[in-house]
Amino acid sequence: MTYPRIIIDTKKIRHNVKTVVRIANENGMNVAGVTKGFCAHKDIVRMFVQGGVMYLTDARIINLKKLEEFNIPKLLSRLPMLSEVQDVVRYSDYSLNSELITMQALSYEALRLNKIHGVIIMVDLGDLREGYFKEEEIYEVIKKINNLEGIKLAGIGTNLTCYGGLIPNKKLLNRLISIGEKIEDMFDMKLEIISGGNSSTIHLLKTDKLEGINNLRLGESIMCGTESAYGELIPETYNDAFTLEAEIIEIKDKPSVPDGEIGKDSFGKTPSFIDRGIRKRIICAIGKQDTDFETIDPIDKGLIVLGGSSDHLILDGSDSPIDYKIGDIIKFNMHYVSILRAMTSEYVDKLII
Repeated sequence: MTYPRIIIDTKKIRHNVKTVVRIANENGMNVAGVTKGFCAHKDIVRMFVQGGVMYLTDARIINLKKLEEFNIPKLLSRLPMLSEVQDVVRYSDYSLNSELITMQALSYEALRLNKIHGVIIMVDLGDLREGYFKEEEIYEVIKKINNLEGIKLAGIGTNLTCYGGLIPNKKLLNRLISIGEKIEDMFDMKLEIISGGNSSTIHLLKTDKLEGINNLRLGESIMCGTESAYGELIPETYNDAFTLEAEIIEIKDKPSVPDGEIGKDSFGKTPSFIDRGIRKRIICAIGKQDTDFETIDPIDKGLIVLGGSSDHLILDGSDSPIDYKIGDIIKFNMHYVSILRAMTSEYVDKLII
């Protein structure tokens, strides 16, 4: 066996997809399944499709290329780069947009490739990532793109929580709905997509119907079974579909605080330490290059994640009832960021079960 490795339970993922899709459908919404968190691994994408997502969406062209064999609409979930517009039109049916010059380039490429490409105008409701912040700018740009051939206005969308941490609420999303209604009235059209954000919006569906929102772009809620606004588990979902395994390469009793002046570590940060005295320190062969230490949780609750470097994970094993040996394997539950990094790392083996 090859370590470190991430074990992926596709049955649990498919169950999560079906559960989340059902919740969305009961609230009048469809789901765009976000595949970037696992680099569009085809075995996992297949579970998304079987589970009932209406769209597949990813931020990277290299991942969209992997999705070609799946016969459902594709969406580019990051604003297109001008340098990639040809591939955007070739490999996606829709893209999120907030710049007229980019949509003009998409129009040119769509005409050249004899395709119609759907654009979703992004509205910044205050999280301060992508999108038009001033409402009047939205209507002005729509006037211009309606005169462009090769593209169609498919809808509007927003992003919340990812950058500014702004938590979705009914008031914010009602503004998006209102803008959509104004667009339909002003331009005598029906918008196909009103996308109300990502996994941070799921928590609202417990109490609010959000009539007028018909799409959510969901990745974390499917992969981890959690909504991302408060990190709460979604009922009837699994939060252990992904398990990390790492091999022990050293066990030593050592002080818990370095002896001497402390400067910056290999990542340019000044570390701090809690003095617990002499402790059993366990080193595993996995590093920050491979995953995120802050979002892995040892299944053995007697272990404490202390930190590490690009190639080493350091644990405190003094409180564990297990007498670990060199070569033993330690297992970890994972959250979205640690899954994202481990799936991206070519040094972490991926085992599908």
